[in-house]
Amino acid sequence: MANDASTVFDLVILGGGSGGYAAALRASQLGLDVALIEKDKVGGTCLHYGCIPTKALLHAGEVADSARESAGFGVKATFEGIDMPAVHKYKDGVISGLYKGLQGLIASRKITYVEGEGRLSSPTSVDVNGQRYEGRHVLLATGSVPKSIPGLEIDGNRIINSNHALTLDRVPQSVVILGGGVIGCEFASAWKSFGTDVTIVEGLPHLVPAEDENSSKLLERAFRKRGIKFSLGSFFEKAEYTDNGVKVSLANGKEYEAELLLVAIGRGPVSQGLGYEEAGVNMDRGYVLVDEYCRTNVPTISAVGDLIPTLQLAHVGFAEGILVAERLAGLDVVPIDYDGVPRVTYSHPEVASVGLTEAKAKEIHGADKVVTLKYNLGGNGRSKILKTQGEIKLVQVRDGAVVGVHMVGDRMGEQVGEAQLIYNWEALPAEVAQLVHAHPTQNEALGEAHLALAGKPLHSHD
Repeated sequence: MANDASTVFDLVILGGGSGGYAAALRASQLGLDVALIEKDKVGGTCLHYGCIPTKALLHAGEVADSARESAGFGVKATFEGIDMPAVHKYKDGVISGLYKGLQGLIASRKITYVEGEGRLSSPTSVDVNGQRYEGRHVLLATGSVPKSIPGLEIDGNRIINSNHALTLDRVPQSVVILGGGVIGCEFASAWKSFGTDVTIVEGLPHLVPAEDENSSKLLERAFRKRGIKFSLGSFFEKAEYTDNGVKVSLANGKEYEAELLLVAIGRGPVSQGLGYEEAGVNMDRGYVLVDEYCRTNVPTISAVGDLIPTLQLAHVGFAEGILVAERLAGLDVVPIDYDGVPRVTYSHPEVASVGLTEAKAKEIHGADKVVTLKYNLGGNGRSKILKTQGEIKLVQVRDGAVVGVHMVGDRMGEQVGEAQLIYNWEALPAEVAQLVHAHPTQNEALGEAHLALAGKPLHSHD
């Protein structure tokens, strides 16, 4: 194969999702000559099959709930139902606008963009469309796809994954969701708002099991109030077709029937058959192994995003892509503190967090060195206006910094920015308490929680 470029690129990127395109944009900004190869659409899972479309569906569900509940705010409105073609038109319009903007960015940075399925052909080259693209460095950013369980066939009809769910042409009457993590809880929330009868099956003891246990329990309580059913602590055994849908059997003997089964047990890396192992790249269960600077064991190859065993979040991919671009350009870079990355589940209510859970903090610092405080949103004026309930929980090393912020309530995802600063700047409760937060805002609840932790509560009890 012949290189279609007259010179060797500084960086050849395989995969145009969050990590890949962020690396391309930053590297070109720093003067590197970049080739970006993508088999589908630039923007990857996040823009086309993940973050953006799911949040659009969730917002449509929020509008539906607002219409149903309008009388509680003194507004006369009628809810007449969900028009799924119109919902998809709205969702796809959001995606289309962002996609066009991203394409424009790529073009404006003079990045060589190649559409086609690429394969790593050597430690310094990628083959695509019968051409070889040589690079001084190669970045692997091929992302992830929805996972399933061995023996459970996802047919796209009655047994579906998140990709299928995003384009479903109707509101299903009933759904069993296999997996109570972020993806499962977000679809459960959206579908419940649309009017679907939802049951979540989670093998671990709590929903959103990666979160602080207090946040999980608050979400479970809120889901019960909304009529979202869930089974915890027993694993999936089998699924079989019925006359009208699917029957799901669990290891504890329980059975659930529904029109659809959504398999939402997470995402697995896209790495098989792409030449990674042949080039000598160290792998583990399909993931590419890297160090804290996203370097593989092969000096000319780095990897980022869902392909490596770090948090599967778009903003993590952005950060890793930027880190690699800056490292290759010769800048001083700092490894990512993954505990300091904000995490949000965009259900109703939202679950937002940054830093350590109480359990992890006790494991690291010792149980006697950890202090926690819970601030109920019932004392927050803006939350009362919005009719949302929940809590902010702070985790502190005794007489030291706040090492964890865990929030449950509508719009809490919008508060995680300040929480991120509190954790990453190792702020003391008293330092946050002296900042004046605007009233009445939900953001004020973060300030009030730190006032209380600093020993001078205002709108909360000692």
